[in-house]
Amino acid sequence: MRRRLIALAAALLGGAAPVADAPRWDAPGAGNPLLPGYFADPSIVREGSRWYIFATIDPWGDDRLGLWTSDNGRDWRFSMPEWPTKQAATSPTSGDAKVWAPSVVKAANSRWYMYVSVGSEVWVGTAPSPAGPWRDANGGKPLVKRDFAPAYHMIDAEAFVDDDGQAYLYWGSGLNWVNGHCFVVRLKPDMVTFDGTPRDVTPQGYFEAPFMVKAGGRYLLTYSDGNTTKDTYKVRYAVGTTPFGPFTEGANSPILETQRDRDIVSPGHHAIFRSGDQSYILYHRQALPWPQTGEAVLRQVAVDPIDLRGDGTIARVTPGHGGPVAGFAAHRTRGLTWRAGRNTAGTPNSPAKAADDNYATLWRAPSTGGGMLVADLGRRQRVARSLVRPEFATRPYRFAVDASDDGRRWKPVATAATRSGSPIAIDHAVTARYLRLRTAEPGAGVWEWTILP
Repeated sequence: MRRRLIALAAALLGGAAPVADAPRWDAPGAGNPLLPGYFADPSIVREGSRWYIFATIDPWGDDRLGLWTSDNGRDWRFSMPEWPTKQAATSPTSGDAKVWAPSVVKAANSRWYMYVSVGSEVWVGTAPSPAGPWRDANGGKPLVKRDFAPAYHMIDAEAFVDDDGQAYLYWGSGLNWVNGHCFVVRLKPDMVTFDGTPRDVTPQGYFEAPFMVKAGGRYLLTYSDGNTTKDTYKVRYAVGTTPFGPFTEGANSPILETQRDRDIVSPGHHAIFRSGDQSYILYHRQALPWPQTGEAVLRQVAVDPIDLRGDGTIARVTPGHGGPVAGFAAHRTRGLTWRAGRNTAGTPNSPAKAADDNYATLWRAPSTGGGMLVADLGRRQRVARSLVRPEFATRPYRFAVDASDDGRRWKPVATAATRSGSPIAIDHAVTARYLRLRTAEPGAGVWEWTILP
């Protein structure tokens, strides 16, 4: 109770305290979701001091991928790689499915490779850095065609580079929410050519999203089972002595699944990475509150510790809403302290939610017109810039900013302009006590509004 009161008090003062594991999904300062927005199927890598997360854009894919970059693991900036695109990665055998499920790895040749699903086929690209520039690596052809195994989806490819530098590619998903098959092939040093014939290594309870990890000298094939649009999605694992198996499901599998009492719904399609001395699982789960309204499938990316044991097993994951990651900053950049002003959209979407340092909660403008957020800085002071994290990083928004000394008489300091991305930066060098963020867009949502001096 004391921890909740401290976090709540911090939020009311305009900056939420970092929470070791927020007791509720809507608690101020919660670290999960990690990213502001709706994304799925994450792949995470690090080059130098910078982290990169490649992900599917929800709802249900886009014509491009989402890329989030961060130098501290907490403040993330959105962009979209130049490759792949739905138009560029299309073949005579492609279906109409969007761009999904990237897997990015660094090969023994020091180049980076991306294996990605487009049109229910697997494509491969390469770049000198995770930042790009990304280019097709297979002559404009899919690496795995849709008709390779027509009874299953040819998606969710994941590359695994063994300790000796040898690379393998795993892929495969089911159709119509019926469990699928998992295929694996050894890759030649060019990371594109198959070295041998793909093998079927499907473990028990496999649906999709294979991810290979090695621990205790054993090969642990982790994967998803269930329906990601409902509350049945989960992560299982199976153990083998070679990258080709045979794989036997772990005695304590599944290791990550829906926990209604913790507001964790349908976690899966993950990546496992290491930071410091600890391993973590990065995955998507259903956006809250659950169940969602409407037909769109909206998922968010979360991260939790995972224990890869020395005996070649994996401990069950305890998913949460705020656990810190070793090497990540303790909290996000909060900017100036501000108190939320009047509520124009009803209690569930109060302006305070745009200042609670939580990417699961947002302020939303009324559905019948635009709205405004009023920030009281407590005293008159210089305010140079706003960072606005909108609900959808890929959609255009028109925000304007006004300033006031008394909260009654306002002057415009940043005119409305069409912008997209996350965060959206709005410059407004002015000295004032109050700022007002305005939008004329009905239903526009804001995860966080950060005001910088």
